[in-house]
Amino acid sequence: MTNMTKTGFLILFLFIPFWVISQKDSTAVKFDDQEITVVEITEADLAPFKADKKFNYEIEKSDHSWWEDVKNWLYNILRRFFEWLFGVDAAPSYIAFFLKYIPYVLLGLLLFLLIRFFIKANTKNILFAKNNEGSVLLSEEERIIKTEDIQGLIKQALDNSNYRLSIRYYYLYLLKLLTERELIAWELQKTNEDYLKELAPSTLKPLFQKVTFLYDYIWYGEFAIDREGYNRAKTNFDQLKKSIVANA
Repeated sequence: MTNMTKTGFLILFLFIPFWVISQKDSTAVKFDDQEITVVEITEADLAPFKADKKFNYEIEKSDHSWWEDVKNWLYNILRRFFEWLFGVDAAPSYIAFFLKYIPYVLLGLLLFLLIRFFIKANTKNILFAKNNEGSVLLSEEERIIKTEDIQGLIKQALDNSNYRLSIRYYYLYLLKLLTERELIAWELQKTNEDYLKELAPSTLKPLFQKVTFLYDYIWYGEFAIDREGYNRAKTNFDQLKKSIVANA
C-alpha cells in the first residue's frame, strides 16, 4: 500500500465521527413551547360568507320534466352512436343535421302508413259516403249480397251510365259467388286482405287480387271511367266469375 493511500484512509477515518455528530444534530426533535391562542369563529363571522352566493355549494334540484329527461336520454344514445360512426369531432354536426330533419321523415312515414291503410281498406266507404253520387250505404251491403238481385242492380247502373256503381255491384256479386261456393266466409267487418288469405290455397287468389285492386282504384279512388274503361275492367271481373263457377 502506498503512502498516499494510507494518508487517504487516515483522513477518512478522522472525518467519520464529525459526520455522524452532524447528522445526529440535524435530526434532533425541536419542541414548540410557545403559548397557543384559541381563535373562536362566531355566527357574525360566518354571516358574510353565507350571504355570498360564491360559497353556496348546495345541489339544486332539476326542474326538468319527464319529457326533457327522455329527450336527453335519446340525445345521449344518438351522440354515442354518431361518435362511434363518424368520430368524436364530427358527431355534433351529424346529430344536428339528423335532429333537424327527423320530424319531416316521421311525418312522411305517418302519411305513408295512413295512405296505405286507406288503400287497403275494406269495402266500407268511409271517406266518400256522404257526397258520392249513386253510392250504396254501407249498412245496405249485407242486404244487397244476401237479398237483392245484384245482376239487376248492375244492369240498372249501366242503363244510367253509372259505370263506377256498376263496378261496385259487380264486385259485391263476386263476393256473393265466393261465399255461396264456400270459398270465403263473407262478413261485414272483414277486409279484402282477409278474403285474400282465405283464398290462399286456391288458384283464384291472383285474379281476385287483381280485381280487388281495380275495384279499390275505381270505387274508393273515385276514378271516373267511361264505357270503354268499364269494359276493360269488366274483362277481369268476367274472367274471375268464370273461374269461380269452374271451381264449384
